[in-house]
Amino acid sequence: MTGAGTNHTAKSLKGGPAVILVRPQLAVNIGMCARAMANFGLSDLRLVNPREGWPRSGALKKGAYAAAAGAVHLLESAKLFASVEAAVADLHGVAATTARERGQLKPVLTPAEALPEIAARIAAGDKHGVLFGPERTGLSNEEVAIADRIVTFPVNRAYASLNLAQAVLLVGYEWRKALDGGAPFAVPERSPPASREMLLSFFAYLESELERTGFFRPLAKRPVMQQNLRNIFHRMNMTEQDVRTLRGGIVRLVEGPRAKPKRRHAPSSHSPSDDKG
Repeated sequence: MTGAGTNHTAKSLKGGPAVILVRPQLAVNIGMCARAMANFGLSDLRLVNPREGWPRSGALKKGAYAAAAGAVHLLESAKLFASVEAAVADLHGVAATTARERGQLKPVLTPAEALPEIAARIAAGDKHGVLFGPERTGLSNEEVAIADRIVTFPVNRAYASLNLAQAVLLVGYEWRKALDGGAPFAVPERSPPASREMLLSFFAYLESELERTGFFRPLAKRPVMQQNLRNIFHRMNMTEQDVRTLRGGIVRLVEGPRAKPKRRHAPSSHSPSDDKG
């Protein structure tokens, strides 16, 4: 199953920090994490002691694959580990996600602060990962101690518990933003800005038609009304195309509908000789 935003012609993004799910409880949550990873081009999924095992068949697999919504390649390539130590053994840096203060005297960063640093170090050749704890309890203090930094989310402290896939999604978003600046696609190039000469010509035409129809009344207020009107258009930072479109629309309002072109009748298919008896 894929969503409306899926583009099968686009190159699939890969890389980023490893997403390490520690003792995840539900197969469906693992599937949703895979989907969140695919959204932002993360491709290294590691699982530490999933509570239900890692299903390769049956109902649990069906639920996980359905929740992945097309990101099943990440589930197929997921690596299983018996301990956090084994899962992070090849990494140069590890961040642990938690909503609670742990008193471990290590840097505590938001994803917006942590991911640009991680991106820079990955670009330099290092390997990094982010630990996510089980849904009910989160990471233990011993597991947090394995990390060199803590990543926490600026959430409502009265309700700080995030769904596992939501946490992965937020980290993935900041990872992609650190690489691309957050712009999902380029804005089409606009028409060049309208020159002052073009704007003044447009204002003169508009104001002459408004004067003709009695808009500037009382006359003593005309200067202020004229300034206000021009400032509306100045705030729009109009392009050449904007001015042409507005001017064309006003011309049509002033002159009325265009005359419909006369239809050209097709020549008759019978000749005068056909009417002879």
